[in-house]
Amino acid sequence: PEYSAVFHCRGCWAVLSDSLKLCAQEDRDLRAVVCCRQCRAGPGRRGRRSAGSLYLSLSLPSGATDEVIWKDSLMVGLEGALKGCAYYGLSCRSCGLAVGIILYSTPRRLACLRGLFCFFKDYILCYFLKTQMVIEASLVKFPAVTIKD
Repeated sequence: PEYSAVFHCRGCWAVLSDSLKLCAQEDRDLRAVVCCRQCRAGPGRRGRRSAGSLYLSLSLPSGATDEVIWKDSLMVGLEGALKGCAYYGLSCRSCGLAVGIILYSTPRRLACLRGLFCFFKDYILCYFLKTQMVIEASLVKFPAVTIKD
């Protein structure tokens, strides 16, 4: 497809996910690429731990690569687009850059994004397979998709 892309960490170029995992239209306020989460790993569950984090020991079919670290503790948004949300932080294992979140509890308008990988567009790069070009994710408007089972 025209939009086949690999998502990289802006800090170190580690591969985080790809466009085949897109499963929801991006939220305008969050400015995030939303990828499916088909794994059972999570805080307090099986996985390799490292200083308050849980490595997602996964490959691309689950929505994110093992370069994504899911923080153990819930955070709460007090202002902006995340006001009233409880979420887990996602960061790059290679360089530590905070690359996104997994929403746990949200106001109604963000309810459809709960439990999904939300990668912040300002912190990822997109490598498009067809054109072999790298473009900042913040400059890309992906086609609308609906949540898949």
